[in-house]
Amino acid sequence: MDLTDAGTDGARAGYRRSAGSRRGEARRRELLERVTDDLAVNGLVDFSLRRAARAAGTTHKVLLYYFDGADDLLGQAVFRLRERRASNAVAAAVQGPDSLTLGGRVRAVWPVLVAEASPVLEQAMGLAMYDAGRYGELGRDAARQYLPGLVALCSPDWPEQRKAEVAEMILAALRGFLIDWRLSEDAARIGAGLDALARALDREEAAPDPQ
Repeated sequence: MDLTDAGTDGARAGYRRSAGSRRGEARRRELLERVTDDLAVNGLVDFSLRRAARAAGTTHKVLLYYFDGADDLLGQAVFRLRERRASNAVAAAVQGPDSLTLGGRVRAVWPVLVAEASPVLEQAMGLAMYDAGRYGELGRDAARQYLPGLVALCSPDWPEQRKAEVAEMILAALRGFLIDWRLSEDAARIGAGLDALARALDREEAAPDPQ
């Protein structure tokens, strides 16, 4: 991945100018959606400002007017992809029958996680770990985006602290399963792990509040 064409101080000034205009913001969002769609299909490998410009049907100089360089554009596109996936995953869980247990709701999330955004969001997590100084925000954003939806899947009768703790456990487990899936695609083994997670969550849901 080549992000060396990241822009200049003049480009950053242009980004700030465009941010104050309703028309400019609409154009920025349009370009971001096109780049996001390309990223979902083609992943992070060989991502560059020039590739993004081709996908958006414009020039890299135009992108530098609306975005603060390649890293900024990449970060916003990854954020948008994760936003889509998190929203669709929670929707899949809450659209099930009212009798669905917490384990069942989390089980319903899994097909969305593996179907959307190809492996690009897991690639982004790897990039964040590889160069935390430059790309760490890609990883930190993930928790901020996923946790509210996972909290919403928990019992409304639970205290907020318990919801937060269980949501954190779900997030950590699903991340591990996703990485395993990308590396092995062993559906049977990962499915068994998901079943075990679902059973553990159902036991948690049935247990009295520890407080």
